[in-house]
Amino acid sequence: MFDTLITGGMVITATGQSPADIGVLDGRVVALLAPGEPAMARSFIDASGKLLLPGLVDAHVHLREPGLTQKEDFESGTHAAALGGVTTILDMPTDDPWTATAQQLSDKMESAAGRISVDVGFQAVVSKRCDSLEDLLALSPVSLELFTADVPVDYCFDSLDAVTEMLRRLAGVGPVIGVSPGDQSILEGSTGRDRGGDIQAFLASRPPLAEAGGIARAVLAATETGARVHVRQVNSKLGIETWRRLHGMADVTVETTPQNLFFTSGAYETAGAKLKGLPPFRSHEDVAALRNAVAEGLITIMATDHAPHSRAEKSAAYGSFDDIPGGMPGLQTLLAVMLDLVAEKLIALPDLVRMCAYNPARRFGLGLSKGSIAVGCDADILVVDMTRSTAITDASQLSRAGYTPFHGRRTAGKLTHVLLRGECIVKDGTLIAPRRGQVVRSVA
Repeated sequence: MFDTLITGGMVITATGQSPADIGVLDGRVVALLAPGEPAMARSFIDASGKLLLPGLVDAHVHLREPGLTQKEDFESGTHAAALGGVTTILDMPTDDPWTATAQQLSDKMESAAGRISVDVGFQAVVSKRCDSLEDLLALSPVSLELFTADVPVDYCFDSLDAVTEMLRRLAGVGPVIGVSPGDQSILEGSTGRDRGGDIQAFLASRPPLAEAGGIARAVLAATETGARVHVRQVNSKLGIETWRRLHGMADVTVETTPQNLFFTSGAYETAGAKLKGLPPFRSHEDVAALRNAVAEGLITIMATDHAPHSRAEKSAAYGSFDDIPGGMPGLQTLLAVMLDLVAEKLIALPDLVRMCAYNPARRFGLGLSKGSIAVGCDADILVVDMTRSTAITDASQLSRAGYTPFHGRRTAGKLTHVLLRGECIVKDGTLIAPRRGQVVRSVA
């Protein structure tokens, strides 16, 4: 007998879709049955006419804890994630302090336990000292993050030699290495030449050339060292073309974010601080190139870079546009916005699952349990009614930021149920079973 039987739905995988009933036992998918096949269960979910997707895995999230909890914390961020169908979060290490040592990572994991409403895996940062690496790896972080620009000097690997030597040291250690594709030399050179502090100076300091050079550096260093690399957020035409030409040389993957598909740099003139983040939004031509890359399958992972700030922080007066805290919320809107791309026919439903669940789970060492509706995987399952729609509003956001860049958009599809390891945690937009999340670790 199953604990739960989900009947009548269309199961979406990374490679296709087919009708099936899903048997859940002890938190895992244990059977995919022909529709209507007789089966006994303690509880039933009628998903007739609805889609069944694996819970989303967001590979790039800043939950802001410890030290920055006025922006977000484990409770608020994972609550927002649950309402948005993100059942696994991979949390970045840029808090206060940065997560660079085994003790800091252990403290973060212990702090999250019992307070999270979805599962969370933690990412650690590589410092130039890179001390106690074995102790850090023993805690099985889902990635090690290597930054190349826009970070404190202790964490900035600002040359090809620095990146290559660190990747040489990290090759074969286990988790994938996340590499940011910036260029500190261009940033410093540009700001030295133009101290105007306006939007144009901000854009000039982080141009497509910096992104493209950072991508090339990451791929070439991975080729030289054999390291497994994941290139963080890209959004320029030049960067995409560089990726297209080089990515076959090494074991590398790449991500972008939904907001990069919808906003251009022109939006800064009206929305300003709310949309300020890194990398900066680009031109219409860049957005078109990115959309084409998504449509053709060139982008491996779609993540949010959920990076909330309080309204007070975003609305304060600053000396320059560059000084405005960078980042915006995205966890609660990921599924809704991706379903809009499906409605546009830019992507198909299996593409959504591939970029937002299957690929991130596998790349970050969670593929045995996350990212698929398959026998043996955790029963992290979303039920979506495509006959309904979702209105995205600032008022409905659970992140402490209290707003969304997608305010006012009505998207295709309505999320009706969210299951985490077989337990229904969200029903009809309400979190009914909070704090059921667990800390997850890489098995790479």
